[in-house]
Amino acid sequence: MKRAVLCLALPVLALAACKPPPSDEATTGRVFSDAPDAPPTPLTSPDSEAAFWANSEEEGRIIYGQGGKAPLMAMQCIDEPDAPLLQVTRLSPADKGGKAFFALVGNSHVARIPVDATEVPGGFVWQGSARADHPDLEALTGPKEVTATLPGAGMVTLNPVEEGGISPAKLINDCRALALPKPSLDILEVGDEIAETNEAEPMAELSGPAE
Repeated sequence: MKRAVLCLALPVLALAACKPPPSDEATTGRVFSDAPDAPPTPLTSPDSEAAFWANSEEEGRIIYGQGGKAPLMAMQCIDEPDAPLLQVTRLSPADKGGKAFFALVGNSHVARIPVDATEVPGGFVWQGSARADHPDLEALTGPKEVTATLPGAGMVTLNPVEEGGISPAKLINDCRALALPKPSLDILEVGDEIAETNEAEPMAELSGPAE
């Protein structure tokens, strides 16, 4: 009771600290289909009211859902040698061997990410990835609401991120930054003996032969 009173007394921007984050542990024990005997029944769209992004127990991974409940989505950056990837997971039961397109619509962009039924402890969920620098991922970097629709698994509404909150925009921008050229570590400091020698040689060449 004391905790509830304390939360009511806080400013609006501080209320997020009172909300328990979506729980990674809440996904355990969910039932998935491995080999269905009949076509799966389409799932209804989950309730996204007051859902928000939070850091996962796994470093570099964020999850989206209502406080204290099983998350609806997860995202993380995969640092591949060719190009960093944004991995997107729709935490909804999937049938083994299933394939689909996950449509993310918002901020004047549409991203369609191919997803596969991916095995996790307890069954299969939908998971796919796209290059972090793909321009269509701007659907997730803007300030407006985003709809995330997966055939057979309904639509998840991604609410605008509150000021100071965890955001997919930061995750995507940090992921893109991994592909940027790194500063050279071979630059010599001013006053270094070798640097002074190298600086003197060009001056001698430009001065011409001594008279």
